[in-house]
Amino acid sequence: MKAFLILEDGTVFCGQSIGSTREVISEIVFNTSMTGYLEVLTDPSYAGQAVVMTYPLIGNYGICYEDMESERPWPDGYIVRELSRIPSNFRSQGTIQEFLAKHDIPGIAGIDTRALTKILREKGTMNGMITTNENYNLDEVLPKLKAYTTGKVVEKVTCKEKYVLEGNGPKVALMDFGAKRNIARNLNKRGCQVTVYPALTTAEEILADHPDGIMLSNGPGDPKECTSIIKEIKKLYDSEVPIFAICLGHQLMALANGADTYKMKYGHRGGNHPVKDLKTGRVYISSQNHGYVVNTDTLDPSIAVPAFTNVNDGTNEGLAYTGKNIFTVQFHPEACPGPQDSGYLFDRFMNMMEVNK
Repeated sequence: MKAFLILEDGTVFCGQSIGSTREVISEIVFNTSMTGYLEVLTDPSYAGQAVVMTYPLIGNYGICYEDMESERPWPDGYIVRELSRIPSNFRSQGTIQEFLAKHDIPGIAGIDTRALTKILREKGTMNGMITTNENYNLDEVLPKLKAYTTGKVVEKVTCKEKYVLEGNGPKVALMDFGAKRNIARNLNKRGCQVTVYPALTTAEEILADHPDGIMLSNGPGDPKECTSIIKEIKKLYDSEVPIFAICLGHQLMALANGADTYKMKYGHRGGNHPVKDLKTGRVYISSQNHGYVVNTDTLDPSIAVPAFTNVNDGTNEGLAYTGKNIFTVQFHPEACPGPQDSGYLFDRFMNMMEVNK
């Protein structure tokens, strides 16, 4: 069946329908990872977006449910050049086609994803529609595309109630703004007892459980939409509990302390982004998935200073909070880039909790 991708600038790509055949409007973003497509599909940070995979062949090792980063896939749509028809992998439990159809996610294959990515790089991230309707009317579609916003998606992806991953070590409160499973796994394998809290949990409830440390997770959408969460994070900042934050959590902590964020032209999404530790000068290969960034010009140095920077474009990749046991990063140390380049950040957090006792 034919499918069409219509961008808000009027560009139309024609390909084959994969997965669900329902029509969807979403923000179109691209990911440069060569592998890890299941982790991309199940990353809650993609809620409200349709993902373009720049690598030309996707699906060749199938689906392995053990590798999922959450209980379900979150993107609104999936866009690829070529989808492997027969996966080859002893761990494979199915195909991407079956996975997308099972979860009612529409997609399109057979389009020139390199040309699409060039458009998004030159013009910036834009909205688009995936449809199987061959009689679409551009004059009707384009106003709908321009009007689309992702809205408040954190509430959509967070857990419904708190739960505990048992451990014999420090007690860590993990705020779930759309947390990838590997964040909790990294803490758990270091012995931590991890209590995962829904995004709208109050600071009072978290602090009443007397955690040794607090973890602020990744998540989707514009950080400025999370107004009530930002107020609670400021209360956590004012406590003396060590805090480590990743991606959206990093942005929310900055906003809670008077800094500003802005939307990037096309964001960072992929597994090969170099970041520099400003303290040591060492460069690490990182996994990233974000469309917003902290504006370091708005930082009060008495509150926080840049700790990491992106080698490619100089944007902020992390902050160290002055006089506080708090550090935050924009990238994903739990995602095994490098493959273990930045895993030491979890060890730094462990040390912070130990010293604070």
